[in-house]
Amino acid sequence: MSTYKSQFLKTLQERGFIHQLSNADGLDELCAKETVTAYIGFDCTATSLHVGSLVQIMMLYWFQQSGHRPITLMGSGTTRVGDPTGKDESRKVLTDETIEANKDGIKQVFEKFLSYGDGPADAMMLDNADWLLKLNYMEFLRDVGRYFSVNQMIQRDSVRLRLEREQHLSFLEFNYMLLQGYDYLEIYRRTGCRLQMGGSDQWSNILSGVDLGRRLADEELFALTTPLLTTASGAKMGKTAAGAIWLNADMLSPYDYWQFWRNTEDADVERFLKLFTILPMEQIAELAALEGAQINEAKKVLATEATALLHGREAAEAAAETARKAFEEGASAAGLPTIEISRNELDAGIGVLGLYVTAGLCASNGETRRNIKGGAVRVNDKAVADHTTTVSLADIAEDGKIKLSLGKKKHVLIKPV
Repeated sequence: MSTYKSQFLKTLQERGFIHQLSNADGLDELCAKETVTAYIGFDCTATSLHVGSLVQIMMLYWFQQSGHRPITLMGSGTTRVGDPTGKDESRKVLTDETIEANKDGIKQVFEKFLSYGDGPADAMMLDNADWLLKLNYMEFLRDVGRYFSVNQMIQRDSVRLRLEREQHLSFLEFNYMLLQGYDYLEIYRRTGCRLQMGGSDQWSNILSGVDLGRRLADEELFALTTPLLTTASGAKMGKTAAGAIWLNADMLSPYDYWQFWRNTEDADVERFLKLFTILPMEQIAELAALEGAQINEAKKVLATEATALLHGREAAEAAAETARKAFEEGASAAGLPTIEISRNELDAGIGVLGLYVTAGLCASNGETRRNIKGGAVRVNDKAVADHTTTVSLADIAEDGKIKLSLGKKKHVLIKPV
């Protein structure tokens, strides 16, 4: 393991962020002697980022905490093209209005982690539409396109895998790596940025920008990527049976976000504490040493600390207390996720199979049926033994709601309206 001089790379190494570096010694020396500018790009494909983007945001956080200047690049320009990386088919073409709405949505999260301003280490926010939408196509082909080898481009995973599976790859998407490479050059020219960071799947695209910097600006630019993040069981980070783990509170409540981290697999606790909290390494080591049932205490710390970073300490503590009441006291706590269902529907009675799907506790009727057989389905803390059971107004508890539970950890309240 390398021993870095700069605080930034020391922190990234001990917390497990580093996968690839284009010139480790050169970047380490640069970060040790001066304030460096780095950026990560985020395309505007949804109204919120999900937890799969959090490792990149945390890397920007540590970059700024080390005294450097981070840039969050809004990719409203490249979103119009679509990144083919990791995709089996072309992205849906979004309207300009949708892209702008998505951009407004994802911008919200960054101020939770970064400090923006005009100081030398204050974060900046840029939008690549500011230069990409003004490009002259002929000039771009002549000045930039001539440095890209088609022979090399078709060998890159984002292209090669699509071609091997004989899946359509449009010329529009084929241009994406040119545009990302040009982004790096343009941002360097505008801000002096010399480092682009991203996930390991972006390595070749980032290197395209490094190459353009050398050819067109006679400057060494740097590339740094993080490992592909999966859980210990091999699942993709940020995806669950119930859907994506969104970072915006209006798309996923702080309580559900807390629960996501609380449900971390035992084998992932130490790694996630390093990546997704700012706890000191000594405290993380103590938590990682817990064994048996005590590992659940470490998971609660992980959940509370990760939630506090995104939603604030007060919301994190409230989520932890709600969980404690729901799971340890068996109470129907008011802070649990709540869905509204009309009294008319409940008056007629709703089948428990469909109700659990509606509540997001199960993905299908079949899954609910299997959970009933396994004894995991409870209504108002009473086990459901028959898949033909219906839930009605008669099940409303004293607090005016109906509590649905799946196992010991997942609960949803039904509020009649």
